[in-house]
Amino acid sequence: MRLVILDDYDLASEWAAKYIRNRIVQFKPSADRFFTLGLPTGSTPYGCYQKLIEYYRHGDISFKYVKTFNMDEYVGLPRAHPESYHSYMWNNFFKHIDIDPANAHILDGNAQNLEEECQAYEQKIAEAGGIELFVGGIGPDGHIAFNEPGSSLVSRTRVKTLAKDTIVANARFFGNDLSKVPTMALTVGVGTVMDAKEVMILITGAHKAFALYKAIEEGVNHMWTVSAFQQHPRTIFVCDEDATLELRVKTVKYFKAANLHIYLYMLSIRLALA
Repeated sequence: MRLVILDDYDLASEWAAKYIRNRIVQFKPSADRFFTLGLPTGSTPYGCYQKLIEYYRHGDISFKYVKTFNMDEYVGLPRAHPESYHSYMWNNFFKHIDIDPANAHILDGNAQNLEEECQAYEQKIAEAGGIELFVGGIGPDGHIAFNEPGSSLVSRTRVKTLAKDTIVANARFFGNDLSKVPTMALTVGVGTVMDAKEVMILITGAHKAFALYKAIEEGVNHMWTVSAFQQHPRTIFVCDEDATLELRVKTVKYFKAANLHIYLYMLSIRLALA
């Protein structure tokens, strides 16, 4: 497990975007070897998406041979609704890059049979060869995707009833009218994300500091589903300084020192190969 601490939201977003860019470039995707990327929605990844768009426009990256799988979607919200996650992804990311629409997968919250839709989604991920890198964000209560507190840590893609805290938190996107916020969603499971070869979780802001504390310093707990990723062999938590407010000083110092050692090691390798 790795914790990367940046000074602020913008730097955390840039670090995450560079990491995604480098992983895709180093993978060298092609027509017969796609890079498969799991993606979140919400306010936290927005800055990361803007940087990736910038890298694409500068010619630093192509998404032509990338397949994406989004984490979740509301049930019953029309695809064209401005707050659907389909609209979010296309307006804030997909329409600005060269991804083939057929390779951008988002759960259909209006499918006739929601359980079959979830099963088919798992099958599509399997047929794509699994997820190389799953990027996620969390809520203040530590939920990842819509795996609310109390969710199984081995869960798969399924229909999920949203917690009251989540509905209240999302009301800001619906004019602060709770009656307009969907109460159910389709979501990948904790187990679905755990199956990815690598997981990167973005956590920014003081309002998520306690969730980061639960994810890093306490044990695995199904009431804080993000804590499951302590057990993943390749997890990176990317956060800003505000999100570390609940962590012990020695924890912050340890991870900052560890990241410095990693940076110096990688720099020495680049210099040796130059």
